[in-house]
Amino acid sequence: MSIPSESYDAIENGIQTTLESGRSIRHLLAQHSNQGPYNAEWEVEAAVEALHVFASRWTIEILATLYITGPRRFNEMKSMLTGISSRTLSDKLRFLTEEGLVLRVVTDGPPVKVSYELSAHGMTCGRLLSPLVAHLKMVAGSVVKA
Repeated sequence: MSIPSESYDAIENGIQTTLESGRSIRHLLAQHSNQGPYNAEWEVEAAVEALHVFASRWTIEILATLYITGPRRFNEMKSMLTGISSRTLSDKLRFLTEEGLVLRVVTDGPPVKVSYELSAHGMTCGRLLSPLVAHLKMVAGSVVKA
């Protein structure tokens, strides 16, 4: 994808701002990691625990679909996620709902309609991951300056 120079530069600036925020947050956490029961080992375990939801196959694909396209019905999502079985999609949506990242929205009918959308927590995660995704796209050359 080729985008105008101004947009490309704005994305780069946003990534830089995110990097600076990340350094600041890391520094604040490091200041407190040696107090009480907290240490670097605890921090690593806590980070892995916090990110466990993203480690599962199809999770990123489902969350990205909902973040990029907005609310979707089951079959719409299934058609967008090449290779996923109905059973797996159903299981993953249930898991993501339990984790608080996705909302299952039922609209009275007839017919009754069920759709899935990101919760506020899921949307926040998407916004936090957007600079990382943009950086990776730029490094890979799939997003270039026009």
